Amino acid sequence: MPVFTILLVLIVLLLLAGIKIINQYERGLVLTLGSYTGTVSPGLRIVVPIIQRLIKVDMRINTADIPKQEVITKDNVPVGINAVVYFQVIRPEDAILKIQDFAYAITQYAQTALRDVIGGVELDTLLAEREKVADEIKAIVDKETAEWGVDVTAIKMQDMELPDDMKRVMAKQAEAERERRATVIRAQGELLASKNLKEAMENMASSGAISLRTLQTIEASSSSQGNTIIFTLPTEILAGLKQLIK
Repeated sequence: MPVFTILLVLIVLLLLAGIKIINQYERGLVLTLGSYTGTVSPGLRIVVPIIQRLIKVDMRINTADIPKQEVITKDNVPVGINAVVYFQVIRPEDAILKIQDFAYAITQYAQTALRDVIGGVELDTLLAEREKVADEIKAIVDKETAEWGVDVTAIKMQDMELPDDMKRVMAKQAEAERERRATVIRAQGELLASKNLKEAMENMASSGAISLRTLQTIEASSSSQGNTIIFTLPTEILAGLKQLIK
């Protein structure tokens, strides 16, 4: 009787060990005696203990950090860069059977591609076209990892650390560019003001309003007893003389 009880307990334990639950975001790979026999979908699944093995694979988008590293650009400027790789398993059987650790492999391959791509561009291009450079790195990594059943959805470069002397040079360039723009804006404003002033003087001269403005100026000046007023020829006479001279 005790032997029967022990056997019954062992059978129950084996049955319980064969019950597996696969979450909605997972897929299960079944290995029977070490050989791949199929992929199962989410839900309650039963495998034969000892004979079969179930490997769960996360199908959600995952992230992997590319450690910060110093890369030399095409124009020989050292830049410290770290990035993030976003990837998703699309064929779980390839991701498990074709490569040992696909997440680690993607990180290493992305790190190599990052160094190769950035080594072929100049610093100005890297700073101005960061997204374009990241897309180029993604295309290289995605092409290789497609055979692993993994899709690289994006690669984002986070921090770019420049040498201190390069930061000072860039700060001086930015200051010089701001001063140049300010000078251009001031010159444009003065040109516009001079055009408006010329147009106003021509309108006043043609309408005779300049004589009225002269009388107003004389009236304002004569309000103080200490002012000395010197009268010149009327503006109409000056204009007539000007026409005769022409």
